[in-house]
Amino acid sequence: MTLDPDLLVAIETYFDAIHDCDIQKLSAVFHPQSSLFDADNGSIFVEPIDSFSRDVAGRVSPASKGQPREAEILMIDHLSPISATVKIRIRAHQSIFVDHLGFVKGEDGWQIVSKIWHLESTLNTDDEGT
Repeated sequence: MTLDPDLLVAIETYFDAIHDCDIQKLSAVFHPQSSLFDADNGSIFVEPIDSFSRDVAGRVSPASKGQPREAEILMIDHLSPISATVKIRIRAHQSIFVDHLGFVKGEDGWQIVSKIWHLESTLNTDDEGT
């Protein structure tokens, strides 16, 4: 299956939204009924996109602290021409996350309909800038 360049644009929009804490970009890339999931604490945590957006709006952005954007695509698995799972790694301040983003292409283009995230590691202050 040929990679849709618009999917790459949507992934980059997600990376920018997290790095800049940009709610407009976050709203553009997430479907309004999407949810985020995590089970790192032993139970399933579910957060609707509206709650996550409020969280992000209240954060100090990594960009404002001069942190370079550190984000990479680890895998793209197309389920069909209009649906894909994207595995990424992204740094926000001292936290390194691995996310599985469920994308679907609809009337508003590629949007995230679900996000499963995992805190992979936390850097100590000695690791700053690495």
